[in-house]
This record gives sequence, structure tokens and C-alpha cells, in this order.
Amino acid sequence: MSTDGGFEVIRDPLWDNIQLEPAAVLAMDTAAYQRLRYVRQLGHTFLVYPGATHSRFEHGLGAYHLARRALNMLAECGDLDGIGDDERLAVRLAALLHDIGHYPFSHALEEAGLPDHEALGAARLGAGELGEVLRALGGDDLIRRIGALIQGRSLSPLAGLVSGSIDLDKIDYLSRDARMCGVPYGTVDVDRLLASLALVRDVSGRREVGVHEKGVSALESLMFAKYQMYRNVYWHHAVRSATCMFKRAVRTALRAGVIDADDVATATDGTLSARLAEHDPTGLARALSERRLFKRALDLPASEVPGSLPNWLWTNADALEEAEDRLAAELGLPANGALIDYPSRESMLSVDLPLVTRGGAIERLTAEGRAGQLGLPRVADALYQTARRLRIFTVEPRRLDGVPSALGG
Repeated sequence: MSTDGGFEVIRDPLWDNIQLEPAAVLAMDTAAYQRLRYVRQLGHTFLVYPGATHSRFEHGLGAYHLARRALNMLAECGDLDGIGDDERLAVRLAALLHDIGHYPFSHALEEAGLPDHEALGAARLGAGELGEVLRALGGDDLIRRIGALIQGRSLSPLAGLVSGSIDLDKIDYLSRDARMCGVPYGTVDVDRLLASLALVRDVSGRREVGVHEKGVSALESLMFAKYQMYRNVYWHHAVRSATCMFKRAVRTALRAGVIDADDVATATDGTLSARLAEHDPTGLARALSERRLFKRALDLPASEVPGSLPNWLWTNADALEEAEDRLAAELGLPANGALIDYPSRESMLSVDLPLVTRGGAIERLTAEGRAGQLGLPRVADALYQTARRLRIFTVEPRRLDGVPSALGG
């Protein structure tokens, strides 16, 4: 890190030089943000893609870098007229701090039934050293603005840069995850996409982040990259096996009182792994550390899954665990010997933002796409069904020919 004209400069493998203004440096140097150095961006994905050891620390820096670039481009176009410096600062810091409440090991613990990390992050903004820094920078109003942006509740015209169809978080994590995993799937035309951003005024006079027609192809590259990354990386069968094992190990430890939810929320990957290793009645934590992953007994694409399958498979972690216990007994497996996985991400390819046509008209890009321009949303459900799979993992080899009765099949 070096000083350059009042800014700190950090070398980043994805964006090269990232300049941080003094306010961002103050936030970054707090214990709450430094914790993110030790929280991997992709959880157990490194068990499949060895390079996937990058952290939420660097991802936050990348999102901040893109926020600065986007705001500079909007300012050059005159789109930020009437938007004060305090609001622009809130957006930059929200991009930096958007994962401040994140759990260890990616989104697994939210799947396991713990509260959303956005709510934890909003609460953490006003606490301790980070709260002191933010109050010194802009008072409680700045904390409120950042919290609303992180949770997708902000009415700011710039809110779409932090949470929305084209948010900067998405651009960074897709590009960074692909680079670190060594796969070609996350390619996004970032420069073109940022250059096409605009603040668009609707019929009511409200402004929001949209895109010029020249950026439609770049937007489509973002959406398709997301689909490819889910299909090939995030929902890779071995990644999901490890994720299911980890969820079960944590839930067992929580019930036993070895850890509590507050401890988990402030842990790092390393500290949580160490606590699980101390109390591991399931043996799952040790198996994970030795990469002894459960194997697939069933692997069905969503298009072949019965429509009557109950939605508690992906909405109710307690009911899912009960079904896993029944299934293990049916298959003659030991306790915790069968795990069920049917991840859900219905918004995977959703889009909802204004489009500025070459003629200056304002249209809305939605799930219907735009004839002759944006067709991907029209096939979004088919792509989602291709990426999503129902899997049953077992500790001992088993072969299932269809959905078992424990799942209502």
C-alpha cells in the first residue's frame, strides 16, 4: 500500500490499482472490516477449485473501486447534478461495506436458517470502532444511508449501484470468482457496461440507475456469466456436497450449545472451523478438513423433479433436516449419513431497470426482455431449470432411481 495524492493505492489482481479515499481507508482499517480478510468469498469452493481462496475483504475493495468508476462516469455525463457529496460518499462506502455482516463460508449458514447477512451488516455499521468512524464521517445519517443501501431499502437514485439488476457487487464477484477459479465462464464486458450507465427519470420524476441501449449486450454478458457461474462453479456437485456437510455440522453444534449464533456471526472461516473440530459428534467437520465428501446417490435436473415437491426443501432448514434423518433411516445409513440439496435462486437472471433507447425514449427492461435487443430474460426460467439440480448425498455409496418418499416423491 502506498500514498498517492491523499489516496491510498492497493494492488489488486483483478482491477490492478485500487485508489481509496481517506474515508474508505478509515473504514477499511477497522477490526470489523479486517475480519473479512479471513472470510473466503466462495466458502468450500476451494475444495474443487484450489485458487478460490480469495476473501470478502478484496471483494469489498473491488466493489468500492467499481463504485468510484461508475460515479465518475455518471458525473462526467452530468447525471449526478443535484446529488450531494454526502449521498455519493454513502454509495461508495456501502459498496465497500456491503458484506460487513457476512458469515464465514459464503451463504451456507443463511441456507442453514440463520438471519440474512445484510441485516447483520446494517446493525454492525453503528457498533464499535466502525460505528465511531462512520459517525465521525457523517453522523448517524450516514450510517442510516449505508444500511438502507446494503439492505436494498434505499430511495436514493443511486441505490441500483449497490443493490439491483446491474449492481457493482455482482460485477466484481462474477469477474473475481471466475479469475480466481481459473474458469472462462464469468466474462463480463465491464468497461462497456459502466460506460452505458445512466440515471433515468421516470414519469413520476423519480431517478434511478438504468442503462443506455448501447450497453444491452454488456448487460446480457453479465446475466449469462451469472448463469454459467452458478451452473459450473457455485452449484458444482462437490461444492454443494461440502456445503451440505458444513451446514449439518454447524446446526448440530448450535443445538449442542458448543457455539451460538452470535459467535458464528462474528467468526472467521478459521475460528469457526476450529470450534467445530473441538466438538464434532457427526464427524462431518473432520471429513471436510480431509476432503472426504459425501457422494451423489441422486442427481436430477430441476426439469425432471416432480412439481409437487414441497418448498420446505429450500425454505425450512428444520424440516429439511427431519427429511434427511428419515431418508438416512430408509437407506440404512448412520445418523447424518444422508443430505438433501435443492438450492434455490429464483432471481438468478431477473432484470428490472430502465433502458434509454438511441432515440432518447425510456423503456423498461423486465422478464419480458426487449424484442430484438435483450432476449435472455425470456429464457431465464429454462436456464434456471438447467442450472438447478436436486441432489442427495450419502456417506456410503447408494443409488436412487427417483425421488424418495422422504421428500414426498
